[in-house]
Amino acid sequence: MSQTLVRSEPSSRVHAVRRVLWIVLLLNLVVAGAKFTYGVISGSASMQADGIHSVFDSAGNVVGLIGIALAARPADVGHPYGHAKFETYASLIIGVLLLAAAVEVGVSAVQKLISQNYTADVTMLSFVVMIATLGINIGVTRYERKQGRLLKSEILLADASHTLSDALVSVGVIVGLVCVALGFPVADPIMALVVMIAILATAIDVFKRGLTTLSDHARIPEQEVLTVVKRVGGVSNAHKIRTRGTEDEVYVDLHVLVDPAMTVLQAHAVADEVECALQEAFDSVRDVVVHIEPDDGHVE
Repeated sequence: MSQTLVRSEPSSRVHAVRRVLWIVLLLNLVVAGAKFTYGVISGSASMQADGIHSVFDSAGNVVGLIGIALAARPADVGHPYGHAKFETYASLIIGVLLLAAAVEVGVSAVQKLISQNYTADVTMLSFVVMIATLGINIGVTRYERKQGRLLKSEILLADASHTLSDALVSVGVIVGLVCVALGFPVADPIMALVVMIAILATAIDVFKRGLTTLSDHARIPEQEVLTVVKRVGGVSNAHKIRTRGTEDEVYVDLHVLVDPAMTVLQAHAVADEVECALQEAFDSVRDVVVHIEPDDGHVE
């Protein structure tokens, strides 16, 4: 006997995630415009690279908005488990954008090193622009990561990692500008290469998080589920416990052993209690399927 209980995705979460993405998008556009424009004016390869990276941050926000819109759609005949994984797909697209940004930054830096055409003109305004945009990046990262954890949103966490890489890149650019000001112009493209490595590292982290969901990696440790289930009256034991899904939307199925003398009605009540117990213990559980088995010593 199997029982299933499904919780719907709260629309308030979708609205909250969408609001965060819009705020971050606007801030990223301001940061990207400031860094890239002044990078072109001053001839700084690392500032231009950092500006390009920020543009990809903005593109990632757009991808996130599209992804969360698709993920918010309710379950239908073709998608009985809903559309939550579209949020994961969107986070992987952000990973691809990061890879593209790394290539763009790396090619530009290598060309500078080969041609030995170091054109960076460092002024006090260069540092003002970089420090101001760095402050915005750090603030955006903390805000987006906090909201991502609160809302259990893969897209916000991926985008926060994207923005954090931008902040780290900005730190590298500032170091490069200092070196250029001290008479080492080659430091500008070298720091651009450091930027590339930071972006690649961030992309790998985003891919790992997304693939955890798409590979149906267990979301809740089996022993934790078993502990909760065994507290339910009438349950002798449980096995074949499986969990999967996104961080915010977890699906559970398991086999529960009960007294063979139980009536169908009694076993049905136990299954209902197991479902409720799991959803009370784990806020992320959206669907529970319980298969009832007689505890008669038979092992499947």
